[in-house]
Amino acid sequence: MDKHIKTPITAEVTKNLKSGDYVYITGTIYVARDAAHKRMIEALERGEELPIDIKDSTIYYMGPSPAREGRPIGSAGPTTASRMDKYAPTLLDLGEKAMIGKGKRTKEVVDAIIRNQAVYFAAVGGAGALLSKCITKSEVICYDDLGAEAIRKIEVEDFPAIVVIDSEGNNLYETAIKEFCSL
Repeated sequence: MDKHIKTPITAEVTKNLKSGDYVYITGTIYVARDAAHKRMIEALERGEELPIDIKDSTIYYMGPSPAREGRPIGSAGPTTASRMDKYAPTLLDLGEKAMIGKGKRTKEVVDAIIRNQAVYFAAVGGAGALLSKCITKSEVICYDDLGAEAIRKIEVEDFPAIVVIDSEGNNLYETAIKEFCSL
């Protein structure tokens, strides 16, 4: 089922999303990969505030290529989500509600998704040039020294994604395999 949702994504929104739903996201999301996630967790361990408002936030696991003239961002395809798995439960417990990436997640991440009524979306790998067309604004907000791995705040309009793991823990990667094998 196709659904159009706006950020911030709250538990009210996630409870209506089911594994396998196609969604189009509009609003503000953050971009961060493993180096930025590591820095955020280290900041928390030192008792510092996070550089972003994590409550009801969406983090897209992506490192963009340089923007072409007249565009806010270059190619913007997802990166492998499992690289953030050691950091994701902490951020989910602090209020993050959605993640966008590609690939499987660990049991610890799935448990944190359920515990926090969050959701994991997949974006199509290899479609970075097309996905970038849904990004209307991009600005680095911290960790500029990380280059493509700096934390960015982006504005998206009808950004396409698929609900892979919903707030109840239903996992499209598992159910799709079972369905395929039963054919």
